[in-house]
Amino acid sequence: MIRLAPTLSLYIGRHFLTHFAILMLVFLGLIFLIDSIELLRRSSNKEGVTAFIALQMALLKLPHIGQETFPFAVLFAGMSAFSRLTKSHELVVARAAGVSAWRFMTPAILVAFILGMFQVMVVNPLGSASLSAFEQMESKFFDGKSNMLSLSANGLWLRQSNLDGQSVLHSRFVLQQEDSVDLNDVSIFVYRDRDNFSHRIEADRASLEDGFWHLYEVQVHIAEQPTQFNEELWFETDLTLNKIQESFASPETMSFWSLPSFIETMERAGFSGKRHKLHWHSLLSAPFLLAAMILIAATFTLRHTRKGGTTFVVAGGMLTGFVLYFFSDISMALALSGSIPVLLAAWAPACICLLLGSAMILHLEDG
Repeated sequence: MIRLAPTLSLYIGRHFLTHFAILMLVFLGLIFLIDSIELLRRSSNKEGVTAFIALQMALLKLPHIGQETFPFAVLFAGMSAFSRLTKSHELVVARAAGVSAWRFMTPAILVAFILGMFQVMVVNPLGSASLSAFEQMESKFFDGKSNMLSLSANGLWLRQSNLDGQSVLHSRFVLQQEDSVDLNDVSIFVYRDRDNFSHRIEADRASLEDGFWHLYEVQVHIAEQPTQFNEELWFETDLTLNKIQESFASPETMSFWSLPSFIETMERAGFSGKRHKLHWHSLLSAPFLLAAMILIAATFTLRHTRKGGTTFVVAGGMLTGFVLYFFSDISMALALSGSIPVLLAAWAPACICLLLGSAMILHLEDG
């Protein structure tokens, strides 16, 4: 079997990368235009929200939405690049010289895999940070909230881990100003281990300091003992303002690099980290999903070169890519409901795409 020359590999990889860059610019331009129009419409009846603020918010949201278009851009870029090379008879000549489809697909697959790693390691942290800034601006300008702390109808509930066990903190009123958090009407339920109740602490006010809650006007209630009164009390905590905000934030607003430690902190405190685990593993599988999209694109492109029917083949390739990609949404919904394991839901779309694409290429090459 003839080995693919480095020159031809670079040529095919550069050809695919050029088509990908063009398509990504088109997609990002359309997304920015649509988001800008929607935000301008929402800001039309909001005082103090200028067109510049709306455009700034659309720009902040762009990196996050742009990540969602990576698989589609890779699919369409692969189909466009291979179609262009076959129409110019360059791939026909390569195949006539004995180069298999696997050989000239390899450069595009490697480029797609590297693009997936770039998305996970670089674009995702940028997108999570910009999405967090977008949500803060949206909360401030459109929802009229000055902070990102989410409150239920009964106030704020937080769970934290301590050296001796866990504790649950409840407050009816929360005030966040810049880097400070002040709570009023505070109750802390202290547990030994995970579920052995120890005592209850009540305070009129609490301030979050470095590693401690500073409690004022404190009452400590211990079973079968008189109530203890203290003017001040320092209660140890591993919570920070960022952790409190992140506990109410979606996984999409967290960087790929910070997710593992945050998942460990959540599970140590007794929370379920299923959503964050699912998101983290879906990010890990992204490079393989992009590589699988090249196989899908090459499958329909090769079929087009042999049997014709441009419109039907291109439409079939697009439909297959969309169906396989959106299958991930269904699997994630099943995982969140507890019907299937998290690892299966996160990795199934990429694995199914790889297996299906490989089977179709093998059928066209050797079948």
